[in-house]
Amino acid sequence: MKSSSGKYFVALDHVRALAAFLVFTWHFTHYKNGYPVPFEFVPDIFVFSIFNEGHTGVALFMTLSGYLFAKLLDGKKIDYAHFLWNRFLRLAPLLLLVLFLVGTKYGLDADNIKSYLWRVTKGIVYPTLPNGGWSVTAEFHFYLILPFLLWIARHSKYALLGVIACMIAFRLFLHSQLGEIQDLSYFTIVGRMDQFLFGIIAYRFSSLISGRHIFVGSMATIFLLFYWWFDSVGGFYHYPTYPSPSLIWIILPTIEGLIYGLIIAWYDNSFSHKSGSISTFIAKIGTYSYSIYLLHFFVVFKMARYIHENLIDISNYYLAFAFSILCFLLMIPIAYISHRYVETPFLKLRTPYLK
Repeated sequence: MKSSSGKYFVALDHVRALAAFLVFTWHFTHYKNGYPVPFEFVPDIFVFSIFNEGHTGVALFMTLSGYLFAKLLDGKKIDYAHFLWNRFLRLAPLLLLVLFLVGTKYGLDADNIKSYLWRVTKGIVYPTLPNGGWSVTAEFHFYLILPFLLWIARHSKYALLGVIACMIAFRLFLHSQLGEIQDLSYFTIVGRMDQFLFGIIAYRFSSLISGRHIFVGSMATIFLLFYWWFDSVGGFYHYPTYPSPSLIWIILPTIEGLIYGLIIAWYDNSFSHKSGSISTFIAKIGTYSYSIYLLHFFVVFKMARYIHENLIDISNYYLAFAFSILCFLLMIPIAYISHRYVETPFLKLRTPYLK
């Protein structure tokens, strides 16, 4: 987690590593059809439900983004054009490569290519980009309004809470009109806004969170129990259908943002984060997490299928979870190569944007 200013935050790379693993193990164990582990399975050990519903790793990424930029930009003015240029250099090269690789899968069929190009074009506004690229769209929308958010945050520590309240009310209104809000809450800034905002808020109140081990631990435990309940009533795909008409999707992004913001601020400010071998290894995973996130779609489902159909039955969740750790580790060399030869060369072109 090294910015163009040269600052490095090892704790935040640890968090990024966890977020990447949550998403990876979610896809490895379930895919979209509940294969090899059925979606109906609910772990007896409640802690595992956060991994069984690992889509929440995206919420952790989003909250972390809000926290990071609040930390980098606190009390500073930014050259907004240079800021956007730097974010483009950070995100676009790998994303464009992934879009090209996915496009080649469509072959030379003109209709397929035309449909795919239209899907990519729409991805600037809508969550239509493949391989998790939809989340880059949501983050891009966050960048567009970031100066305004920071401006109102400087005027009042509590103003952003008002914005969150407005977003909840907006989702409630949309739910009353559409009958469901799951897709908008999960895939777009309509829901993800709360997580970005709670990241900013968590940084601004980080001095109050630092060292509060019992409080943060208690909140994290309640959150894990909440996700155990959410998992038991159907989770992402079966509560009771997909997309879900449940009102839970009005506040789920808010709950995730609140708890993840607390955990990030606590972890970042309560420990010294020494550069030992384990810390360094996990931080490296965090450094490569963007490559892991976008590239794992090419292999994660094939990994699970091959193991399940050729080596050992992994329809048992705990066994599948163990194999997901192994396969996640196998992704690291691939992600290193991607980071080294696709991401890093463009990062050298970044320019200072802080005044």
